[in-house]
Amino acid sequence: MDDRQFRDAMGKFATGVTVVATEVDGDVHGMTANAFMSVSLNPKLVVVSIAEKAQMLKKIKQSGKFSVNILAADQQKLSMVFAGQVKNQQEVVFEHLNGVPVLPNSLAQISCEVSGAHVEGDHTLIIGKVTDIRIEDSEPLIYYSGKYRRLAEEY
Repeated sequence: MDDRQFRDAMGKFATGVTVVATEVDGDVHGMTANAFMSVSLNPKLVVVSIAEKAQMLKKIKQSGKFSVNILAADQQKLSMVFAGQVKNQQEVVFEHLNGVPVLPNSLAQISCEVSGAHVEGDHTLIIGKVTDIRIEDSEPLIYYSGKYRRLAEEY
């Protein structure tokens, strides 16, 4: 199989969209990620997968903490900003949850302390111990087969 075939196959798994954020020396850094999942209930752990070459990996290692912001359907532009797809980006306003920058109006804001990092292939799996959560009730932003989507009505 080639890289394109692998990417296409992985794209067939519908995911939510997150923005991972951290703060170093007063500057907030963020990146869009859909490689996120819960790991454990006790203790409460999550994981995000970040490319070895991504600047965000260095920033999270420096700060030792990060947030995962699960985006709502109306936050597609934020996803595009933090994926580097918007050239003329406007300033993004962050709030803080337990000392970690979070995006207002996200479906869930999850603040974490880094509890482990595991290099696998060309990515590092960052394990986060959840320190606080804030939840909103709204529709999620979905990513499937290389496109943003919305949930259809229940059936």
